[in-house]
Amino acid sequence: MEGNRRQYSEEFKKDAVGHSLTSGKTVVEVAQDLGIAHSNLRRWRTQYGKNEELAFPGNGKQRLTPQEEEIRRLKEELYEAKGARYIKKSCGHLLKKNRRFISVYPGTR
Repeated sequence: MEGNRRQYSEEFKKDAVGHSLTSGKTVVEVAQDLGIAHSNLRRWRTQYGKNEELAFPGNGKQRLTPQEEEIRRLKEELYEAKGARYIKKSCGHLLKKNRRFISVYPGTR
């Protein structure tokens, strides 16, 4: 059994959610009318209800608010700084031993 998954566009999902909210029909009836699983429509309604603007980013991508984007960037920066600090802590003794071989001027020893 080959599991071909259907992919729906953002526009289709928003239209389906809008139709289910305004038609007066149940979620199951709207899903049957559109030829989709009712569980998909329920999930889309939940996602749309949480944040209309950022719902349905698609293909594993995230749509972040400017604040969330800044937090993500700062977390990456912190991760890099912690990594550099760890290297300095764990390998600092090696750098001190071989200090005479480290030069700040290119081409000199």
